Amino acid sequence: MRAVRHTIGWMVALSIVAIAALVGWGYLRGRPQDLPWTALDLGQPVGLFTGRKLTALVDEPARCRALLDRAGVAYTALPARRPAGEGSCGYDEAIRLADRGARRIAFTPSSPGTSCAVAAALAMWEWNVVAPAAQRYFGQRVTRIEHFGSYACRRLYGRDAGSWSEHATANAIDIAGFRLADGRRISIVGDWRDEGDKAAFLRTVRDGACDLFATVLSPDYNEAHRDHLHLDQAARGAVGGRACR
Repeated sequence: MRAVRHTIGWMVALSIVAIAALVGWGYLRGRPQDLPWTALDLGQPVGLFTGRKLTALVDEPARCRALLDRAGVAYTALPARRPAGEGSCGYDEAIRLADRGARRIAFTPSSPGTSCAVAAALAMWEWNVVAPAAQRYFGQRVTRIEHFGSYACRRLYGRDAGSWSEHATANAIDIAGFRLADGRRISIVGDWRDEGDKAAFLRTVRDGACDLFATVLSPDYNEAHRDHLHLDQAARGAVGGRACR
């Protein structure tokens, strides 16, 4: 069923871009990342269809790992995890981004295990959104991204019944804050509601995440997200819908 939704979504996307191409083909030729049929390249800038291509990697973990390799992102493959008697919990393919290499992404606490699709989006988010925003607002680089974890065998909002959370398959991560090179800390819970550069930075990185993840939930969504940004790569509807709140 997920494959059918992706197929329909791509058909709609192709129709939209075909019209756009007739209007601005010269522009689009210079930006392959804006075309739905071009191969994803994690080293390219974020394009119109980058987010949908990243979400599609949920069903293609081997291709996802190859893309990370090509982009120079170090990681460790994790063994399958399928807790007995836990329904839809667990994962067969997950990775842990490594805090090493020229394109390392440092997390606190240590790097969480996530689906490869989430890891690939995190890499692009750090390069294309987080790092530039930190330079823009603070003239600093981000040395650590703080998080509340990824995998958790639970249903939505910790309920006893109902749909499983994307956390149950390591297809989500909760971001709590950022540490700058000069030691300053920017946290969702402490700085989201304030005025000034810290709040502006947090909204900039939230908005940029919406171009890379299928779901982005912030304190603007509800009280349950008052202290973190929830990022996941859930398949959403026939046309690859996104949720950005």
